[in-house]
Amino acid sequence: MSIPKEPRQLMINLMYLVLTALLALNVSAEVMNAFFSLDRGLTGSRKIVETSNDVMIANIVKQAEAYKTEENAKYRSNAEEAVAIGNEFSDFIEDIRKQLFDKAGGPSKKDPNMPKDIRNKDITTRMFVLGENGKKGLGFDIEAKVKETREKLMALADNDPEVAAAFPLALEEVPKGSDKTSWADFRFRQMPVAACFPILGKIQSDAKTSTAAVLNYCLKKVKGDEVIMDAFEPVISAPKGYIIAGEKYEADVFLSAYSKSASNISISVNGSNLPVKDGKGHYETTSSSTGTKSYKVSINVTNPVTGEVKNYTKEFEYEVGQRSCSVQLDKMNVFYIGVDNPITVSAAGVSSNDLRVSASGVTLSKDGSSHYNVRATTPGEATITLSGGGLPPTTFKYKVKRIPDPVALLGAQKFDSSIPNGTFKAQGGVAAVLENFDFDAKCDVIGYTVAYQKKRADVVEKPNSGARYSGDVQELIQRASPGDVYYFLDVRAKCPGDIASRRLGDLVFKIR
Repeated sequence: MSIPKEPRQLMINLMYLVLTALLALNVSAEVMNAFFSLDRGLTGSRKIVETSNDVMIANIVKQAEAYKTEENAKYRSNAEEAVAIGNEFSDFIEDIRKQLFDKAGGPSKKDPNMPKDIRNKDITTRMFVLGENGKKGLGFDIEAKVKETREKLMALADNDPEVAAAFPLALEEVPKGSDKTSWADFRFRQMPVAACFPILGKIQSDAKTSTAAVLNYCLKKVKGDEVIMDAFEPVISAPKGYIIAGEKYEADVFLSAYSKSASNISISVNGSNLPVKDGKGHYETTSSSTGTKSYKVSINVTNPVTGEVKNYTKEFEYEVGQRSCSVQLDKMNVFYIGVDNPITVSAAGVSSNDLRVSASGVTLSKDGSSHYNVRATTPGEATITLSGGGLPPTTFKYKVKRIPDPVALLGAQKFDSSIPNGTFKAQGGVAAVLENFDFDAKCDVIGYTVAYQKKRADVVEKPNSGARYSGDVQELIQRASPGDVYYFLDVRAKCPGDIASRRLGDLVFKIR
């Protein structure tokens, strides 16, 4: 390429070169920032794995303490050692990260979490490959440490091939035909400082995940393949615990943690032996009087492991009563206007086919043999009446209310609040939320006024119809900067059953 002799053309060519260089610098800055974003993501992932590992080691210790065997003690020790090895490896890599951070100039003015010289490739080549002060590069130390740590962790998992397949902590092979002479050379030579941080972070994450694989293996070994039953308690299973006078009471009596393998048991009720089949005894009796009845169950069980015979005794109660009825509100003890209010009706001793249900002040619709939906339109009082099947008319009274006022929210923020600028601009409007309300109901925001107060400037107001921002309001929101104050005035909403809108109050946010 010839150099132009005309000064004007020479200047134009130089300007193109400068522009090209500036563009390259911008792309480089974006790429460098992306490396640190990736590294932060890896840090978050490691914390999740660490939390999971803490839960697993706690379960291993708990199980090993509950069932003290030589095998359980071994795998508890292996699990604890695996955690120590993983932590030691992570600390080793963390120390190298700190060295790299310092060699790259320490914290930058723009972002103290990033070093000053993030593009430098000579620092990483000398530090990890060529070495300094007559010592080999740290990349070779990392390579040796990865091999050593992998071998130690695999040994704690009995070198199980399934565990090995789940081990991410490994050294990738140098591609064939590459001019790189070693793993350290392949991984770190001429890598910018910014790229080395996620590389080191991934190695730390691989160690944590590999530790998790060992803990999973140890947990499986400690739990074992068979269910251990060493605690027993008599229990009953009765079709009903409340009967009508003259009816028969019956129940199945059996051992909790029941297993057909626990066949050497004997069961008695009030001193009388019951026939036992598949570990269960069947007991039944008839009562002619009302009130609370009790019976005593005694079970002798032979431990299938030790041969020891133990006795377990417990007293049970049931109640005998007359016919009665009830109405149970499945959600709350009040009927709300505009929503389905599910109720359950029951009458002891009365067939569901004979039971009649009527209402005053509300309307009923059947939703099953004993379930109804109640719909209300007017505040006040309502009554539900049960009758039929020998049951005299029985009335239950309930209050009828409007749905409680919802709470106005901007995202997750309510009332007076300080809010980050980015979070504030990311919201799309105001919502009306029914807090601690068990019904499936939704309130709609009708409108509000947004007032914008900038420092040393007049207040700007914009009305908004509906929940989501209108175009004018959205433009006003996007002006936000730290120190500005936004007022959401006269927030109004309508809930199911409402004729007119409700005023939910105001919201005030200071941008930070």
